[in-house]
Amino acid sequence: MTDAAMHSTAACPACVGLPDGALEKATASVPKASDKPRRMMLSLPDIHCAACIDGVETRLEAMPEVTAARVNLSLKRVTVTVQDDTVSDDDIAEALENAGFRARPLDAATLGREGDDAEGRALAARMGLAGFATMNVMMFSIAVWAGADGATRDLLHWVSAAIALPVIVFAGMPFYRSAWSALRGWRINMDVPITLAIVLAAGLSVMETAESGHHAYFDAAVTLTFFLLIGRYLDHRTRSAARSAATELAALDVLSATRITKEGTRETVPADALRPGDTLFVAPGAHIPADGTVLEGRSDIDRALLTGESLPAAVTTGDEVHAGMLNLTGPLTLRAERLGEDTLLRDIGRLVEAAETGKTRYSMLADKAVALYAPGVHILSALSFIGWWLATGDLRTALNVAAAVLIITCPCALGLAVPSVQAAASGLLYRMGVLVKDGTALERLAQVDHVVFDKTGTLTTDLPLFAEGPNPQSEAFAVAHALARASNHPLSQAIVTEAEAQNAPIAVVTDITEHPGEGLSGAYNGQTVRLGSGPFTGAQTDGHFVKLGEEPPLPFAFTHKLRPGAAEMVMRLKADGLPVTLLSGDTPDQTARIAAELGIEDWRAEATPASKLALIEEMDRTGTKVLMVGDGINDTAALAAAHVSMSPGTAAQASRAVADMVILGEDIGLIGRTLRVSRISRKRILENFQLASAYNIIAVPVAMAGLCSPLIAALAMSASSLTVTLNALRLTQEPK
Repeated sequence: MTDAAMHSTAACPACVGLPDGALEKATASVPKASDKPRRMMLSLPDIHCAACIDGVETRLEAMPEVTAARVNLSLKRVTVTVQDDTVSDDDIAEALENAGFRARPLDAATLGREGDDAEGRALAARMGLAGFATMNVMMFSIAVWAGADGATRDLLHWVSAAIALPVIVFAGMPFYRSAWSALRGWRINMDVPITLAIVLAAGLSVMETAESGHHAYFDAAVTLTFFLLIGRYLDHRTRSAARSAATELAALDVLSATRITKEGTRETVPADALRPGDTLFVAPGAHIPADGTVLEGRSDIDRALLTGESLPAAVTTGDEVHAGMLNLTGPLTLRAERLGEDTLLRDIGRLVEAAETGKTRYSMLADKAVALYAPGVHILSALSFIGWWLATGDLRTALNVAAAVLIITCPCALGLAVPSVQAAASGLLYRMGVLVKDGTALERLAQVDHVVFDKTGTLTTDLPLFAEGPNPQSEAFAVAHALARASNHPLSQAIVTEAEAQNAPIAVVTDITEHPGEGLSGAYNGQTVRLGSGPFTGAQTDGHFVKLGEEPPLPFAFTHKLRPGAAEMVMRLKADGLPVTLLSGDTPDQTARIAAELGIEDWRAEATPASKLALIEEMDRTGTKVLMVGDGINDTAALAAAHVSMSPGTAAQASRAVADMVILGEDIGLIGRTLRVSRISRKRILENFQLASAYNIIAVPVAMAGLCSPLIAALAMSASSLTVTLNALRLTQEPK
């Protein structure tokens, strides 16, 4: 049962004041245990454009068993959500094969081996062969251009054909396979006109050579193939440079583990053979294979990839650890509790993948543009062919112009405009320590003009700090110190931390007993001593007190520490012209103190869930684009109502589920940096659309006017795709 399901407005004090139905609405996206869909991933090695994305998603979403399908173009992968347990990976793969898309199921082991770039090596080999053939064919073409004629010219053309035709068949295979798959599924993708262009250039050359014509275009056909392969290969490499955070997380999956048997011996078993409750041994230098609890040992754990924390964390008996963390210094024995899809590693991977496969409105615009491209470019090419044939009566010239139009109008740049930026931005933010759950979140974040913060747990840490109380050197504090050491309660631990910092003495207290929900009691110098709530210690007010025998109870006061980077982040937001509001359910005094430390003038104390929601809705009605940052169940309604929302990684499950982004680690200052990344992302997307549009506005008339050959068209098309992708990759470095 989720946190949201365990709470009700009647039973949970944090939710008092929430209007009927608001909490349920806010937490509607939290998955329920009784309604858990099944997800599967399949590799799509041949997709490379937005038209492919649309074709795959449309085909899968037409299946009644499929509830959702999202393609990740950068990873060439589709994630499919199904409700019917009888549907297998092979069924989905078969449906895609019938639609003309080659597909294969993915599992954790396959994901972990994705560093083996077989596709990149194959493209490089084809590109190298095409380049070698280009140089040799050009050598013979130069002789023809220099004046070779008659039988000599024909011989040189046939030699060029012998070199070029086999190479064109082999090296162009990625384009031919993709085009055939599309046509077999009654679709047209960008590789259909590319294939037609290559075939036209080669076929026209064979016809010219057979008829002892003066001109053949084997050099153009093979060079066209070469430059198309350069574009395809460099596109592949630059996408790899913007590598998905989800891929990096998947690579952390441990494929085997050391299990301790009931007899005390160790055995190495596959990770999928583990069961909850198994006892595992993790050696120094090994990744932890499951979420669990440390049973024995002390060590330092590198958790950077999961939490964003750069410093190792010390763990010992009773501490929780998660799959994917790296054990650094000492051997650990732990009890496995959550395995496979239930681990935090997989949860984070799903959040990251959701960010990369989400569709912004820019993506949908690109999809529509590419959907119009295929029929449009074929019509333009056909019109160019007919027009030039009628005008000149020269079949060769008409075919050349038609081929150039087919090539130069390739929508690669348009198809890459958004996915390349989205992949680069989500990868950058993940490395910074922010998970983007919704693909539209970055777009919405770039529009924000007001920031609203919850206080406790968001701008301040959850753990309280000692503020004031009895003198640390007094007898009362020594008794409180002794009692507090017997409890894990946060307030007790705050007393212990303060005592250790002040080198305070500790009294000898015996018979210490913890009373759940009340406090601790014990015996000291023949009298009963107590540490706990007001009613438990006999105080007349609420709070936390220590009481020695019949003496009056003495109060303790606690406060919260600001999260690292909070004050600097608020200052930066205000400097950027963004108003900041602080909301808190705490007292006016406590809220005012924190607001003053942060430099926030607009603050509201004793805020209820209803008042937080009302404020966000009022801002929305006035056209204000609000970023809401909160961590509690009482924040879920406001988080859901805001234009965009963020939660710390320590937030309640319901809050993390509702929020658009999750901040890993303790540095709340990431909010300001994420805002800057979102604005740069929007700028890069708009730049990409401008580049793609400008290219097509110039290229189409030039090609139709017969002012460029198929070779020049191939160069122009490749350059436009690379320009867009490289522009997106400017996001791989965090903005200053």
